[in-house]
Amino acid sequence: MTDRERAGDLRLIGLTMRYGPTVALDDVSLHIRAGSFTAVVGPSGCGKSTLLRVLSGLEAPSGGEVEIDGRSVTGQGAGERRVAMVFQDYALYPHMTVAGNISFGLRLQARHGRRNGPSRQQIDQRVHEVAELLGLGALLRRKPGQLSGGQRQRVALGRAIVRRPSVLLLDEPLSALDAQLRADARAELLRLHREIGATVVLVTHDQHEALSMATELVVLRDGRVVQGGTPQELYERPSTEFVATFVGAPAMNLCPDTGGGRLGWRPAEGRLLTPGEEPEGFVAEGVTDVCAYTGSGQDVLCRSPAGDFVLQQREGDRWLTPGEMLRVSVPEHRLHRFDEAGQRRAD
Repeated sequence: MTDRERAGDLRLIGLTMRYGPTVALDDVSLHIRAGSFTAVVGPSGCGKSTLLRVLSGLEAPSGGEVEIDGRSVTGQGAGERRVAMVFQDYALYPHMTVAGNISFGLRLQARHGRRNGPSRQQIDQRVHEVAELLGLGALLRRKPGQLSGGQRQRVALGRAIVRRPSVLLLDEPLSALDAQLRADARAELLRLHREIGATVVLVTHDQHEALSMATELVVLRDGRVVQGGTPQELYERPSTEFVATFVGAPAMNLCPDTGGGRLGWRPAEGRLLTPGEEPEGFVAEGVTDVCAYTGSGQDVLCRSPAGDFVLQQREGDRWLTPGEMLRVSVPEHRLHRFDEAGQRRAD
């Protein structure tokens, strides 16, 4: 099976999920293209994990349709879809070896006598192929308790991809790793996506993770899709104030616009003006309050009657200290304008 054949084209049509009076998903419609790496972000409780459970077949939606490759799978259970899911806590079987964990789904499939189920030889071959792909070849006899967090994460991935899914669902799989392991694991996931060719849907609370890994980015709020597109599109042209402040760190600065509505600018787009220098574009004035060294620069929180703002200074810029009065200039083409309610982009 080629990568193109393996990747699933995923469509969500008017998807709704209710738990009593609580609406977890509210008329969600999305097209997740075959072979894409889509990240779903949003605040806690916005419906991210619920979306994955519905896509995987672990839960049936209250309304709407899920289609894979043009075929409705809404009424199918998890075992009937070519979909695999990696959970936040990995959910490995502690009494099984690495090989046993990876092969579990295949062995279950063979045991239940499904037509065209894999033979023992085929299972062993696929387990070893996946183990080599993930760098687990020397660990197949170990049990989860003998592995590091990063190794357990790779075992969970191996158990998912050994089934050769058309859609791979990842529910915050890197959240339990420390900073260095997270960076390494991000690179591994991107390489894995390239190798297996499946459509990947990643739920994460880490926007740096989403921006740096995804080919497509979806922002949820209160169970609804606020905006979808490439990470660059959402960063450079957020459709609402919510997306503007949620995507990007530090968050976009916002203040009233003199012409009405709301004005936004990224902390990295501001330039510190020298005394007497004529500004171009928008000017923010304030007093430095908190100056945080970041290694590659400095994030400076400034207090201002018009609204607090953050300025990012880079290596080579003048380092600021608390209590300094300053003026910051932002080019006109780097400004973002929204309506009074912040619900619609106005430029």
